[in-house]
Amino acid sequence: MLLRGFAYWRRRPGLMLLGLVPAVIVGLLLFGGLITLAAFLPGLTEALTPFADGWPSVWAAVIRITIGTALVGAALVLVAISFTALTLLIGEPFYERIWRAVEADHGDERFDASYGFWRSVGDALSLVGRGILIAVLALALGFIPVVGGVVSAVVGVILTGWVVADELSSRALSARGLTAAERKRLRRGHRARVLGFGVATQLCFLVPLGAVASMPAAVAGSTLLARSLLDEQNGPGRASA
Repeated sequence: MLLRGFAYWRRRPGLMLLGLVPAVIVGLLLFGGLITLAAFLPGLTEALTPFADGWPSVWAAVIRITIGTALVGAALVLVAISFTALTLLIGEPFYERIWRAVEADHGDERFDASYGFWRSVGDALSLVGRGILIAVLALALGFIPVVGGVVSAVVGVILTGWVVADELSSRALSARGLTAAERKRLRRGHRARVLGFGVATQLCFLVPLGAVASMPAAVAGSTLLARSLLDEQNGPGRASA
C-alpha cells in the first residue's frame, strides 16, 4: 500500500508537491530539536548520572552511553509521532486533497461526513499523548543492559508504526461516517496489514529527509489501506458503502 502511495508521485506530481510544504516546515523544526539534543547529550547524561562520577571510567562510560542511547531512542519515537501529528494538522487542506484524489481515482468522490479542523486538533493531541507514552516505554526499555538499545528500537518502531497507521487511515474511514470504535474494530481485524503499513512508513520516516518525501505518499497509501480494509469487510467494490 505504501509503494502504491509512492506511485502517486508519478500520477499526481503537482498535488504531491503541495504535501511537501507542511512536511518541510515541521521537519525543519523537529530536526532542529534533534540537533539541540545531540549538542547537549553528553552534558545531559552526566547530569543524570552523578552517582557514576566515582566509578571506574569504563563502567561510567557504559552507563552513560546506555542512558544516552535510551534518550535518543525515546526522542526519535516522540519526533516521529510529533511529525505525523503536526504535519497532518498544519497540512490538513493539502492532505485532504491528496486522499480525496485517491478516492476519486477509484470512483468515490463525495462523502457526507467531514473531518473538520477541531477534530484534527483533537486527533493531533491524542496522537502526541500516545507518542509520549511510547517514548517513556522506549526510554525505560533502553536501560536494559546490553540489549536495551535494540529492544527499545524494535518496540518503539512497532508501537509507533501502529499509531501512525491508525492516525493516517482515520481520514478516509471517518469520511465514511465510521466511529472511533468501528475504526478500531476494523483495524484490529487486519492487524498484520495495518502494522505492516505503519512499520514501513515509520522506517521511511527514520531515513534522513525520508519523512518529508514519504508523508504525501503515506497519506495516499493509507487511503488505499482504508479502502482495502473496507473492501474485505463489505465485499469488493463496496468500499464507499
